[in-house]
Amino acid sequence: MPRGIGTRPTTDRVREALFSAVAAWAGTADRPADESLSGLSFCDLYAGSGAVGLEAASRGAGPGLLVEADRDTARLIRRNAADLRLVVEITAVQAEWQLRQPLGTAYDVVFADPPYDLDAETLDGLLGACIDHHWVSPNGLLVLERSRRTRDPIWPAAVAKAWRRAYGETTLHFGSLS
Repeated sequence: MPRGIGTRPTTDRVREALFSAVAAWAGTADRPADESLSGLSFCDLYAGSGAVGLEAASRGAGPGLLVEADRDTARLIRRNAADLRLVVEITAVQAEWQLRQPLGTAYDVVFADPPYDLDAETLDGLLGACIDHHWVSPNGLLVLERSRRTRDPIWPAAVAKAWRRAYGETTLHFGSLS
């Protein structure tokens, strides 16, 4: 990571739990790890180091989009993706700005790991923008990483089923649209 960048990388334990849960949700848990997300498109908002989005691509997800506001960090993610021969798109913009842009094709999985100190109202707006601007496919999954000390998100009405899993200080919140 470039110096001075305030990121909080998702731990290995939480990433493994995340991808196991996504594969179980998608019905692909019985596949080898490098194929466990094959056929799923994946968006990583607040990409930070890029570890989550790059690992999703290494598990077969595609197309993939990683959104990271810091240009130096986004450049590092691009280098890492090239070194690993992973095909992903990386944008160096604020996630909140990116979400205002309607998409032609929605993602099967949208993962968001915003700063833990992001206020609840902004976070709820972010989740709403994912739905309102068609970032999540009609049968898709929204995943939110938060501190266990923060309140649970208020899911948009389109989320049909929600659940959460805690891993130490980290809680993963899942919202399925179908």
